[in-house]
Order: sequence, then structure tokens, then C-alpha cells
Amino acid sequence: TLGTQTDYRDGETQTDPYSPEYIIPSGSVPELLTLATLTWGRGLPAGLTEVEMIERAREKRAWEATLPAMDSASQIAKRRKMMEDMERKEWAFREQEIEKLQEVRLEVLKKLLRRREENQNELDAKRLDEHRQKHQKAKEEKIKKIEHDCALMLRKLIAKRKNVMGKLERRDIIKEYTDFASQTYAPLSRIGYFLDNHSEHYVVKNFYLNTFAGLCELEASLPDSATQVKVKAPKPKYTATETGFIKRSARLEVELAQVHQALLEKKSKVKEPKKKKPLCFLEKVEKPVPRPPTPILEKPLIEEEETELAVICLQKLLRGRAIQNMMFEGKEKRLELIRELRTTHALQEDGQLLLKAEKEMILALQQQRDLKMHKLSSVEKHLAREEGRVLANMFDFLSKELLRLQEERKIHAFVMLAERQRRMREAEESGRRQVEERRRQEEDEIFKQAREGDCSIDNYLEDIILSSMEDTAEEQAKEEIQRIAVEVNDIAYEMESRRTRLQSQEIVAEMVYDFLIPEAEKMSIREKVRQSQRKHIYAAHQLIHRDTE
Repeated sequence: TLGTQTDYRDGETQTDPYSPEYIIPSGSVPELLTLATLTWGRGLPAGLTEVEMIERAREKRAWEATLPAMDSASQIAKRRKMMEDMERKEWAFREQEIEKLQEVRLEVLKKLLRRREENQNELDAKRLDEHRQKHQKAKEEKIKKIEHDCALMLRKLIAKRKNVMGKLERRDIIKEYTDFASQTYAPLSRIGYFLDNHSEHYVVKNFYLNTFAGLCELEASLPDSATQVKVKAPKPKYTATETGFIKRSARLEVELAQVHQALLEKKSKVKEPKKKKPLCFLEKVEKPVPRPPTPILEKPLIEEEETELAVICLQKLLRGRAIQNMMFEGKEKRLELIRELRTTHALQEDGQLLLKAEKEMILALQQQRDLKMHKLSSVEKHLAREEGRVLANMFDFLSKELLRLQEERKIHAFVMLAERQRRMREAEESGRRQVEERRRQEEDEIFKQAREGDCSIDNYLEDIILSSMEDTAEEQAKEEIQRIAVEVNDIAYEMESRRTRLQSQEIVAEMVYDFLIPEAEKMSIREKVRQSQRKHIYAAHQLIHRDTE
């Protein structure tokens, strides 16, 4: 095979279908000439619309052939009626085409609306994803800060727990140096000590290792045995003993040497060539037919080649002129049909241009609407951010107020409990003092009566019984009071634990109402006062300006 190269590019090759030359016999009008306006890319290859157009043209030609002649009034009226009917049919067909175009436009509008909804949904999903990521990031940062604070507080609590009593302890140097986990051996970086600081102090710096002169001096100081290698020749092995017995290792070495020699001899042997077997079947190989010699074209003379080219050019001009004349005659014969086809194509092109213009207008409107939606979304985003900030601040304030109120109530409860315990202890102490004083008075009275000798045993026992009854009644009253106080305290704690979220919300609502409503009333009263003062100020200004004028 031989490679060839042409003077033409691939883009210059013919890509449209070839239309051969044709000759019309005289007296015949082929139907194909009615489709001369259809070319490749504009009507060819023919589709459904082109086939319908051809069928309508055929029907119109058949209808024109059936039209009556205009030789009488009745024939003229009949002809006019047939033409009116045909015109109605054409208008109905045009209306159908317009409806089809409107359906196509509706489909385009539906697709555009569907695409806009999909883009809006994607934008909403993207915005929600951004909000979720932002909240997730804030949540992670908050959790990280809480964990850091928790670790810090735990360290502080551990440090406080080591020294509960708050006593000052001296530094135990011996304990620190015996404990390898102390700050002396493993200091913490959060205290301010970093292990990598001053690490260059531990780098070994030696004159004999870092300088060339030191290396030379070190080499000169080494003995000769370190720099000069002495190799001694190995002594021959004795395979036999003094008695003439051959050792086992020597026997194994001899056997291995024999096996190695046998393997080498087997490798070095040349393989004998095998005898060729006779062929069972003889086949005759036919030689290929020799190729004919390549013909050689004689190079023509320059004058003959120029003459031939001139003749070919003249033939092309004559043929082209003849074809132009034939096309012009066919065009003149079918001028009305060509005009009708041109008007149909012009209408189709106008409809396509209108569709294109409407599509561009719809796309422009869609872009404007997308821009407006983007602006509105950005404004809504900013408004939502500000609303969220205000609501967050308000809820933060309310939650803090709720916590403050709860803590205040707890502190008040603790204060009341401490006050009650203090009163109970004071009552117990006063009771003890009264008992002691009463006992002292009784003893003094007994001693006085005993000294005077006026009292009897009955009076003495009666006084003792009455005093013991009073003491017993007082103790029982105190125990009853303490028991009732404990029951009331348990009931109060149980009510506090059973309080629901709704009750908590009611408490918060009452707090907000007590906090916001008075402030709003104050603001309204201030505004009314300001309005009334403004009237008086305006009247005073009027009087002052009138006097000055």
C-alpha cells in the first residue's frame, strides 16, 4: 500500500447530498419540480409537516382542475362559491396551525415555570442547609467551650479538695524529687513551661567531631591496628584423624562434590538431533497469480493540457447556461406554485421568529424575577437574622430572670429553714434555762420550807407532781409542734417537686406580665404628658411670636 496526500482539506469535501442533473422532456410537467424550493436543511429530509404540505398542494391542484370555466353567470357563481368554501377551509387550517403554535408556547411556559420552581426549591434547600451548618457550628463551639470550662472547674475542684482546710503547706522537695510524676520531672505546659525551650543546650558540640582539624588529630591519635587491616590466611582443614579415620563432614563434602560434577556433565552434553519422520500426506502449495504491471500514464504536453482544460471549461459554461435556461423556463411555468410555497415558508419563518422573540422575552422576565427573588430572599434573611437576635436576647433575659427568681426562692427557703432552726434552738435553749431556773427555784423553795419547818410531805409531793405534769405537758406540746412543722415542710417540698411545666410557664407569664405591662403603661403616660406639654409649649410660642411681631 502507498500513502497519498491531497491538496484539499477535509472541510472542503461535500457534505450535502448530491443532486444529479436532469432533463425535462417536452410536454411533461413532473411533480418533483414543485418541490424545487426545498433544500437540504430547509425542508429536506422531509418530515411530517413537509408531507402534509405536499398533500395539500396536490389537493389544491386537483381542486383547481375541477373549477368550472368562466363562460356563463351560473358557472361564475359556482366558481365563486367553490373558492369561498376553499378559503374557509384554508382559514380553518390556519387556525389549527395557530392553536398548535399556542400549545407549543404553553409547553415552553410550563417547562420554564417548572424549571423556576426547581431552582427555587434548590435555593431554599441550600439556604436551609446553610442555616443548619451555621447552627451546627455554633453548637459545636458551645459544646467545646462547655467542655473546656468543665475541665477547668474540675481541675480547680481537685486542687481545692486536696487542701480542704485551707492550710498553707510547705514545699516538700524530697517528695517532689522522689515522685517522677511531679512538676519537677513532668511540668504542665498550661502553667507556662514548655519542654522544647532551650533544647539547643543538649546538643553535643565537640571539637574533634565538628572540625576537620579535630578529625585529623583524632585519626592521628588512633593506633595502627584501628586503621590498617591485617588478614591472616586460613589454615587447611584436616579431614582425617591420626588413626586414619575420615570424618563424617569430609565424607559429606566429597559426596556433594560428586553430585555437583554429575550435574555439570549432564548440562554440558549436547542433545542429539531427532530424526525427521516422513510425511503421511503430501500437499501441493499453489503459487499466487502474479500481479499485472502497474500502468504508467504518460505526461501530456503543456499545450495539450491547456487546450483540454479550455475545452472542459467551455463545456461547463455551455452546460451551466443550458441548465439556467431550463430552470428559468420551469420557474416561469410554475411561478404561482413557487409564490404560494414561499408565502407558506415565510409564514412559518415569521412564526419561528415570533416564538424566538417570545422565548427571549420570557427568559429576560425570568432573569428579572430571579433577581427580585434573590433580593427579597436576602432582605428576608437579614430580617430573620435581626428578629432572631432580638428574640434570643429577650428569651435570654427571661430565662435569666426565671433562674434568678428560682435561686431567690431557694435562698428564701434556705433562710426560712435556717431561721426556723435558729428559733427552735433558741426555744430549746430558753426551755433548758427555764427548767434550770425552775429547778433552782424549787430547790430554793424546798430548802426554805425545810428550814422553816412549815411544809408537810403531802404538800411537797403535791408540788412535785404538779411540776412534773406541767413539764410533761410542755414537752408533749413541743413534740407535737415539731411533728406538724416536719409534715408541713414535706408537703411544701412535694408540691415543689410535682410542679409541671405549665405551672412554670404560668409563673414566667406572670413575671413577664408584671415586668412588661407596667413599663408599657409608664410609656403611654409619658407620651400623654408630652402631648399635653407640647400643646402648652406651642401656645406659648404663638403668644411670644405674636408679641414680637
